[in-house]
Amino acid sequence: MLEVRDLYVGYYKDLNILQGIDIKAETGKLTTVLGANGVGKSTLLKAIYGFLKPNAGEIYLDGQRVDGTPTFQLINLGISYIPQQTGIFRWLTVEENIQLGGWTFRRDKKRLTQKIDENYERFPILKEKRKQQAGELSGGQQRMVELSRTMMTDPTLILVDEPTAGLAKLLSQEVYQMLVDLRDRDGLTIILVDQEIRQALKIADYVYVLDLGRNKFDGPVEEFSDLEKAFWA
Repeated sequence: MLEVRDLYVGYYKDLNILQGIDIKAETGKLTTVLGANGVGKSTLLKAIYGFLKPNAGEIYLDGQRVDGTPTFQLINLGISYIPQQTGIFRWLTVEENIQLGGWTFRRDKKRLTQKIDENYERFPILKEKRKQQAGELSGGQQRMVELSRTMMTDPTLILVDEPTAGLAKLLSQEVYQMLVDLRDRDGLTIILVDQEIRQALKIADYVYVLDLGRNKFDGPVEEFSDLEKAFWA
């Protein structure tokens, strides 16, 4: 479980975007963080992943305090991050992109091959396209490559920032289904930041809504069936 307690974070020391945020992400569940542009959703993920140092507050992973921990150490603890903008290397092949996820154990050829094969089992279409340049893939397939690269390190928690931004509706559905499969099949804990409210609620287990850097609502997804009431009351 990941727990954020009374977190204050900003891009400048005296200007906090997040002002006392509290969030829990239960193990094996998909927790969605919603809110308008500028409320601090992406800032929250960057703070969890070590890109931003909190000015106050605490972050715990399975009871171990991790705020202030360097990002490379967080990866070793099982945390991975998928940013909003696609981070693949378009001129490299699909397999070369996936291999980069195993950089820390690149000399262990047996393990590297095993992890790549596991990803091909997870996403068979990538095996068919493994020698193709990643930039030639559809937007949804490029997200598959990113997820595969992420899974090379056996994460237990994935932070996902607006994964369908800029994608067509049909491709967006594919991406959401990938996240559901990673939760249900692989048992991953997922924190999803999104502006696609209805789609995010369809796959979420628990929901947080932020407003101006603070908690506004939170609860099991069943409590958010009335979207207009939940967001504009």
